[in-house]
Amino acid sequence: MRDKTKRVLILGQAGYFGLLIFLPLWHLILVPSEMNKYVTFLLTVGPLLLPLKGILKRQPYTYAWSNFIVMFYLLHGLTLIWDRPDERLYVIVELVLALMMFIGCSYFAKFRGQELGLSIRKKKDETQ
Repeated sequence: MRDKTKRVLILGQAGYFGLLIFLPLWHLILVPSEMNKYVTFLLTVGPLLLPLKGILKRQPYTYAWSNFIVMFYLLHGLTLIWDRPDERLYVIVELVLALMMFIGCSYFAKFRGQELGLSIRKKKDETQ
């Protein structure tokens, strides 16, 4: 694995595991939600658990599709930054971690896929 691939892997994993630790801490301990704690935990951590196995195994495909999941957290953060000014610091932490995950996972999938010879074929023009 090349050096730049390792750097983006670390960035993506730091964002991923940061979200996995920070979100329950925020919503269950720092600013407890009015909802049931189990429901809150399931909604905040549940989607992040889906790509866990592939993240640990460093599978480029999992890193690529996990970006669909991180979009939920980016939208959540962008919504709360306007809705809850008293929690703005926590929202900024969520946004930074989500961006770290998004950028790291995107580039890891790209670089590692290139190293492994994986590619997405372009559709040939059938009229020629």
